[in-house]
Amino acid sequence: MSKVKVNFPRFGSYNVAVRHIIVNGLGVDYVDAPPITKKTLEIGAKYSPDFVCTPFKYQLGGYIEAIEAGANTLIQVGGACRLNYYGELHEQILKDLGYEVRFVNMANADFSKPLTFYEEFKKIKPSVNLKKITSAVLLAVKMVEVIDKVEDYIRENVGFEVVDGSFEKLHKEFLEDLKEVNDKKELNLIAKLYMSKLKRVETNKPKNPLRVGIVGEYYTIMDEYSNHYMEKELAKKGIIIERWMNVSNSIFHNYVKEIKQSIKNYAKYDMGATSMYTIKKALDYAKDNFDGIIHVKSFGCTPEIDTMPVLERISEDYKIPIIYFSFDTQTSDVGINTRIEAFYDMIMMRKEKKIK
Repeated sequence: MSKVKVNFPRFGSYNVAVRHIIVNGLGVDYVDAPPITKKTLEIGAKYSPDFVCTPFKYQLGGYIEAIEAGANTLIQVGGACRLNYYGELHEQILKDLGYEVRFVNMANADFSKPLTFYEEFKKIKPSVNLKKITSAVLLAVKMVEVIDKVEDYIRENVGFEVVDGSFEKLHKEFLEDLKEVNDKKELNLIAKLYMSKLKRVETNKPKNPLRVGIVGEYYTIMDEYSNHYMEKELAKKGIIIERWMNVSNSIFHNYVKEIKQSIKNYAKYDMGATSMYTIKKALDYAKDNFDGIIHVKSFGCTPEIDTMPVLERISEDYKIPIIYFSFDTQTSDVGINTRIEAFYDMIMMRKEKKIK
């Protein structure tokens, strides 16, 4: 095989951290796939089983676009649902299509046995240095935590910026500068610099703005194209948006036992994937008197389908409105925006009635 050129599926803003592992930890080239577009989904849907969930199709389309951009080594990850089997299926489909690429499936590794990840990295570069890759992974973890902190702040304030696009401009600059980080000291400087810049952005936040919590399936909730830029649409209406689900909270700061205890009156068993997190955060938002909850998932996501009756109980018990969005290849921006508009009107009228 020619020079190793690695691609990892696009996923929110986290590819910056993955790029650091590949370039600085492994010392090989990283190929960014083009930004996700309608074409990405069309390509993925064309070669995917009809009833597989939408993230599978996005990832497959992204792989093909990455291969066309020069990638010859693809990385897939595991998960707590059908995602664990995607790697093998993606690999077989790509082989059937005639693509000659190396496929490294991190689902074969085990979080309880860190050295198993080292074995997978060796499939990309047999001479990889354990100390070097470990250092790169640890810094990438810190990068992810910084990304999440920055984006949490933006999510809470972007709907009230005085100059449109101020936060988005800083966010793009932040991600570009993050690519140049080589150690923890540089990362801390970048984090402090951009948090300072973000806090200096002029905002005009009312005394008692609407607050909406977003819960749901892992991929769709975090990938803005997959959820049709829902958070941006909500921000345009002057809403504080809270989304607990991110990589830092769900993987690095996991507290499953506490979650099970806190939702025991609503769910006795873990229904898989992100189901417990969805129920837990919906309950938190309800108890914290949020004005509404939005539940998002891809079409066919069984664990999240199972949470919906539970969310209805929470809605009834705490008198909090919940709206459900399911995304597939046929979902349109017009339909999504129309429903968001109706939901906004409803929660605004409820809030005004409470104030009176």
